[in-house]
Amino acid sequence: MNMTRISRAPTTPWLTGCLLAFGGLAVPAHAGNLTEALAGGTPSLDMRLRYEGVDDSINKKAKAATLRTRLGYATGDYHGLSAYGEFEDVRIVAGMDDYAPVKSGYATVADPEVTQLNQAFLSYTGLQDTGIKLGRQRLILDNARFVGNVGWRQNEQTFDAVSLRNTSLTDITLTYAFLDKVNGILTKFDADVSDHLINVKYTGLKAVKLTAYGYLLKDDDSSAKNDSYGLRAKGKSALGDTGKLLYTAEFATQSTDNNDANYGFLEAGIAMQGITVKLGYEVLGSDGGAYGFQTPLATKHAFNGWADMFLKTPDNGLQDLMLTLTGKLGGVKLLAVYHDFSADEGSDDYGSELDLLAAKKFGKHYQLGLKYASYQADTWKSDTDKIWLWGQLKI
Repeated sequence: MNMTRISRAPTTPWLTGCLLAFGGLAVPAHAGNLTEALAGGTPSLDMRLRYEGVDDSINKKAKAATLRTRLGYATGDYHGLSAYGEFEDVRIVAGMDDYAPVKSGYATVADPEVTQLNQAFLSYTGLQDTGIKLGRQRLILDNARFVGNVGWRQNEQTFDAVSLRNTSLTDITLTYAFLDKVNGILTKFDADVSDHLINVKYTGLKAVKLTAYGYLLKDDDSSAKNDSYGLRAKGKSALGDTGKLLYTAEFATQSTDNNDANYGFLEAGIAMQGITVKLGYEVLGSDGGAYGFQTPLATKHAFNGWADMFLKTPDNGLQDLMLTLTGKLGGVKLLAVYHDFSADEGSDDYGSELDLLAAKKFGKHYQLGLKYASYQADTWKSDTDKIWLWGQLKI
């Protein structure tokens, strides 16, 4: 089955009108040398070749080899106005296509063949302490727990949006975005939306950074709403002469048309002599077993285990107790994470997971990596093992 998607630049009436208005207002006809701005830009290339194998104990074992290529171009500045465009192509290589959704009956690898315009936006920096982007763009807020690009997948998540970043107030960064469309990692995740994202970060304290946010999401087709408000604190302080104490705390509330749920995260750690150990506890709460706290715009792969067993939070919610160990050996980044999963409502033990990673950069442009996830099921889904091997060139 051919899952190729060919996408064009954003053409919704709202975005088209904004592009025309933005371009007409921001750039007077007599200003500067437009030719030099267009010709004096910077090209970019990002290629990632990856093998992924999946054994989910139910379907046939999946084997996928894909090459993701991104080719971009950023123009020079023209009186504060610039543009960026990026094409993306994902191809199956070496005939290794034994995976869903390409073939039925196999375990899933969420990397079908895709050819699309990944990003296409105008940027304007002509206002003091303010940057504006209009068009298809990548958005990552904080640690991507609520808003991210799902960068691990070969076809990342982008947004048709207008976004604004302002630093007029001392030690405060205000980010606002209005989303018109979500371009998901699979076509079934594409959605027309009317989302408002507000994120305010305060960095005036030495030991901690504070963030307040409100993410007001609305699906245009169903009119379903998902509103989340939260506070996040992340910091570090000296521990002896060479060590650091790390800490993070976050709390959020969420309301949908019919349900309410809470989110909480606590983490503490120690970094010393190149080794970091952290103990974390995350709760995606439940509304009496009828609804689990959801983060539909998040980079979900980065949370609750790389085996992706909890991309949708169970109705009984989720508690994730995790232990993380990171370090370097011979220039190789090493990471190990152990998760223990259970329900927030009731007493179900969902299962546990071990995640391992080794990655090394070679110069400025090359990287090799190996990654493994092993989920051991109890009352949620089935035993699943995943392995990835990749090489990347980025210029």
